[in-house]
Amino acid sequence: MLISLIGYRGTGKTTIGSLLADRIGWSCIDSDVQIEQDMGMSIRQIFDIEGEEGFRNRESTVIEKLTRLYKVVLSLGGGAILREQNRKLIKTAGPVVWLTASPEELHRRISGDPLSSTQRPNLTAAGGGLEEIKAVLENRKPLYKECADLEVDTEGKLPGQIVDEIIKLIGLDDQRALG
Repeated sequence: MLISLIGYRGTGKTTIGSLLADRIGWSCIDSDVQIEQDMGMSIRQIFDIEGEEGFRNRESTVIEKLTRLYKVVLSLGGGAILREQNRKLIKTAGPVVWLTASPEELHRRISGDPLSSTQRPNLTAAGGGLEEIKAVLENRKPLYKECADLEVDTEGKLPGQIVDEIIKLIGLDDQRALG
């Protein structure tokens, strides 16, 4: 079994993925980090050199490889759900948890992350900011919803509380569920 975490940038996928994996004794892999390691450059650099299409091709290759793993919490990039083949792979690999927060909260979190502006590309002509978050979320919400088995709001909660909620919702508090 594999647990996938999906959601917009800033929802806490990497933090929650790591804590969840530690708690249940699994490994955690961040697909964006895997792509950066494979390429030896940041996501933003990949976008600059290969464009979004080139990045999405690399992302799909990594997702295909990672969804074959067992006892892994997989933290996926915010746009991983854009391709139907990715959504199918993620859904068949195990439970998919959609982490959410309001656009305003996401903007606050992303603005407070010094790596976001240097390592992540802008996703619209708006050039970042709250308007970009709102526009991209509006387009992606149906895809997140289609892919997700569970939706967990991360706003106003500590990471440990979010992990507890995921464990309870998936039924991982029952050791037999961990296989």
